Amino acid sequence: MKPIIIIPALNPDERLIYLAEYLKKEGFEIVVINDGSAEEYKHIFEKLITDLKCSVCTHEHNQGKGIAIKTGIKYAHGNYRDISGYVTADADGQHAVGDIVKISNALINHPQSFILGTRNFSEKNIPLRSRFGNRLTSIIFLLSTGKRCEDTQTGLRGIPAVYTNLCLAIPGKRYEYEMNLLMEITNNKIDVKNVPISVIYTDNNSSSHFNTVRDSVLIYLNIIKYSVSSVLSAAADLSLFALLAHLVFGTSTTGIFFATVIARVTSGNINFMLNKYWVFQSKNYIGKEFIKYVALFCIQMLSSWALVSLLSKISMPILLIKIFVDTMLFFISYIIQKKYIFNGLKKYAKN
Repeated sequence: MKPIIIIPALNPDERLIYLAEYLKKEGFEIVVINDGSAEEYKHIFEKLITDLKCSVCTHEHNQGKGIAIKTGIKYAHGNYRDISGYVTADADGQHAVGDIVKISNALINHPQSFILGTRNFSEKNIPLRSRFGNRLTSIIFLLSTGKRCEDTQTGLRGIPAVYTNLCLAIPGKRYEYEMNLLMEITNNKIDVKNVPISVIYTDNNSSSHFNTVRDSVLIYLNIIKYSVSSVLSAAADLSLFALLAHLVFGTSTTGIFFATVIARVTSGNINFMLNKYWVFQSKNYIGKEFIKYVALFCIQMLSSWALVSLLSKISMPILLIKIFVDTMLFFISYIIQKKYIFNGLKKYAKN
């Protein structure tokens, strides 16, 4: 059976009707999620049901795109047999029917792979906020996973049915769900295939329900929390060092050594607890994670010392060298902690 087309919709216009009409002509079954649309849009969904025989799932209140996608997957999984997977598409006309068909065919031909409809962001008709947003999330994705993704924000995706449980387990209510899913796909080493699609923006993408501030914060939340955790730990390290050096051990070589070790161990424990329970929200056994964290902590400290010492021979202020080295190690440490230490979602077997 062809993949089920899943379309989250909030206050859609007639473009959703036209999209559904063309998709029906191509022989697709369609699940539309009415994600708390206003009463004046009721006729759109009624027409989808009565005239086009689409399945419509209704949220009484807006719950966000991530919840809507999961509602559509759950409904399709429970109501259709022998499906190859799901293709998610936007309701505002940004995805051409031909491109949706391309994603569907790619999913049928590669039933174990996630399919991404990838846009070319070098084209001139792309709004500035979309171009900037995608480039920024691509950088965040690279820093978080160590892998490149040219279009992290594409809403046109092919999802194999064998990974239904994985998709339903991914956290996220709004646009951050799509980023979280993409990251977890990469963490699970699931094959990803990119299929070029056309770029369609009407009225400078004014119909998008993406809230620049709120949804951007949600998408970048993990790296923001990780940064806050690092800043708090560094503040604890410096404060405790100053207290111990001046009031307890003194500023002799031995005193500085003991003050440094105690401050660093204390701040390291604070950082570990913040990262485990707040940043990455891992539910795995603490013992193994702590051992791995201590190993990373020691390696990072030695690497900082070695690299700063090595680079100190060049004609650059030592403070700038230290900032450069520690910034680089900061992002490397984030990737390692997310992928290998605090990987809160366990590896998922196929359904």
